[in-house]
Amino acid sequence: MSSMALEKDTPLGFLYNNSVTVALADTYTSFSERRAALGLSNPGTVENIAREVQRDVFLNNYTFSGLRADLTKAFSISPLFQVSHAFSMGSQGLPPYTFAALFGTNKIFMQGNVDNEGQLATRFNYRWTPSLVTKTQVQIAPGNQSMMQFDNEYTGDDFTASLKTLNPSMIDGGLTGIFIGSYLQSVTPSLALGLEAIWQRAALNQGPETALSYCAKYKGSDWVASAQLAAGGAISTSYWRRLTDKVEAGVDLNLQFAGLSGAGMMGGPVRKEGVTTVGAKYDFRMSTFRAQVDSTGKLSCLLEKRVAPMVQLTFASEMDHVKGAAKIGLAVSIEAGSEELQEQQAAPAQIPF
Repeated sequence: MSSMALEKDTPLGFLYNNSVTVALADTYTSFSERRAALGLSNPGTVENIAREVQRDVFLNNYTFSGLRADLTKAFSISPLFQVSHAFSMGSQGLPPYTFAALFGTNKIFMQGNVDNEGQLATRFNYRWTPSLVTKTQVQIAPGNQSMMQFDNEYTGDDFTASLKTLNPSMIDGGLTGIFIGSYLQSVTPSLALGLEAIWQRAALNQGPETALSYCAKYKGSDWVASAQLAAGGAISTSYWRRLTDKVEAGVDLNLQFAGLSGAGMMGGPVRKEGVTTVGAKYDFRMSTFRAQVDSTGKLSCLLEKRVAPMVQLTFASEMDHVKGAAKIGLAVSIEAGSEELQEQQAAPAQIPF
C-alpha cells in the first residue's frame, strides 16, 4: 500500500479520501493519460526558440576579425577536463590573451576564463535531477564592473520552464535586479506556444518595470518557423529549412515599432525599424561554410576547414556596403591530446551545458 494512500481512520485520512480530492485526482490522471497519448515532444526553451536559424545557420556567434590562435589540451574525456590558451591580434572584441579551463561530468559543468586585463568569467551548472538544472554565471572586471546570473531550468516531456535572475540584490533594503520567467509548451506534435515575463528594478529610488512577450513555434518535416511578440511592439520571426542533407537555409525578420507602447498614445510619431537577414549553411566532408546578407547592406561569410585531425582553420569576412567598411579574420585552432586519450573508448559524459 502506498504511503500516500492513508486509511480513513488515520488523522490525515480525510485529506486523501474525501470526494473533492478523489475527483481532482481522477481528473488529473485522465488529463495526464490523454496528454501522454498525444505523443508530444519537448519544444526547447523560449530563449532558443529560433536556434535553428540564429545559432545553426547564421554566423553571428562565430564571426570575428583580426588574427586568432587557439591551443587546447585535453586531459580526460570522461570526466571531461581540458585547458586552452587563446591569442588574438587586431580584434575589436577579443583580448590579446585568454586562459580557460573546463571540467564536466554527468552532473557538474565548470568553466573559467581569465584574460590579460584581469577580467574573470566563470560558469557553474549542476544537474539536480534529469529534468532540473541550475546554471550560474559570474563576470568580474576591473573598475567594479561585475555581473551575476542564476538560471533554473526544468525540462519536462512536453514543456520547458525557466526562471532566470540577473544581478539580484537585497543589500539596500529592497529587491533589485532583473527576473525573467519563461514557459514553452507543446500543444500539438508540431505547434508549441509560450510566454516570457520580465520584472526589473535598477535601484530602490526607481519603480519596477514589467514586460510580457509571447512566442510560437511550428515544426514541419524539414522546416521550422517561429515568431515572438515582445512588449513595446517588437516582432521577431524566423524560418529555417533543410534543403538537402548538407544544406540549410534560414530567414530572420526583426521589426521595431518604437513609441508604440507610449509615445504613440501621447501624440508622438511611431518609428518603424526593421532588419531582414538571409543565410545559408553548407556542410562538406571536412569543412563548413556559412554566409548571410541583411537589409542594411552587410554581407558576411565564414569558412571552417579541418586540415588535419587536430588542426582547424577558420576564415571570416564581413563587408558593409553602406558604410564602405570591411573586416577580415583568420584563426587556427590546435587540439592536443595524448595517444592514450585518443584511443580511449569511454562514452563522453552527458554534461549539463
